[in-house]
Amino acid sequence: MNTKILIVDDDPDIRDVLKITLAEEDYDIIEAGNGEEALGIIRSKPLDLVLLDYKMPKMDGLQLCGLIKRDLLLAHLPIIMVTGKGEISDKIDGIDSGADDYIVKPFEPKELLARIRMVLRRTQRDLEANPLTRLPGNIAILNELSKCIERKKPFAVCYVDLDKFKAYNDKYGFEHGDDVIRETARILLGAAKEYGNPQDFVGHIGGDDFVVITTPDIADKICEKIIHDFDKTSPAFYNQEDRDNGFIVGYDRQNQIHKIRLLSVSIGVVTNETREITHVAQVGEIGAELKKLAKSAEKSNYVKDKRQGNRT
Repeated sequence: MNTKILIVDDDPDIRDVLKITLAEEDYDIIEAGNGEEALGIIRSKPLDLVLLDYKMPKMDGLQLCGLIKRDLLLAHLPIIMVTGKGEISDKIDGIDSGADDYIVKPFEPKELLARIRMVLRRTQRDLEANPLTRLPGNIAILNELSKCIERKKPFAVCYVDLDKFKAYNDKYGFEHGDDVIRETARILLGAAKEYGNPQDFVGHIGGDDFVVITTPDIADKICEKIIHDFDKTSPAFYNQEDRDNGFIVGYDRQNQIHKIRLLSVSIGVVTNETREITHVAQVGEIGAELKKLAKSAEKSNYVKDKRQGNRT
């Protein structure tokens, strides 16, 4: 899959120059003529990098960069600020707003390509991200779990899974399903930021499966916050009729009609408080058991290791 780069500039001639320059590397190019248009694209499409003009009407590059970097789900998206000025103050403003790098117009094409490659390499190395949510993926999750086990300090691994997600996808389609996944990622990041430790970790295993790695003393608060925010948000994923009914209609393999309850979230919390955990596979096995128990409640729920902290 080719690298997707968004060019944001109100000058179509500059966009053309950038497109010609980037054509050498076979990047997939998307264009936006102002900050507002760019923000809509960024929130709806998985991107790998943004080339962002400093000065634009409606919303300038500094404002857009700040909005992106304050969004928990978009904060990892790398941004190179393109400015027509060489003053130190402009460069500092761009970096302070969250830009990962900057380049001054007129620029040398080879320098721009080198900067893009550098930022992409750095981002890939640091993130190993899931392309949909930009959260750290399986490699980073396994590394983080291994570090927790090696440190032999108290840890809690919250395995988060959406219930009835396949039925939702079947009725509403994959684009709406992707919106649900992205919003779930935001909820997890928000809960970890509000109640977690600075070093807590949020990862996306894949599909509708996530993981939050924290400490046992605050795992309950994080789970309760996730459940509260998900249950508050999830009705907005449905049309008015399904919201009023409290279910959607689906069909089984025998083509029989079933009423399927609305989306909920189940969490299994694995800790090393009451048992020794010596390898990553052990965490996954216990997490699967606990998540199965959580799902039996038929509503948003979490189950902590050895059924401590069960919410039913």
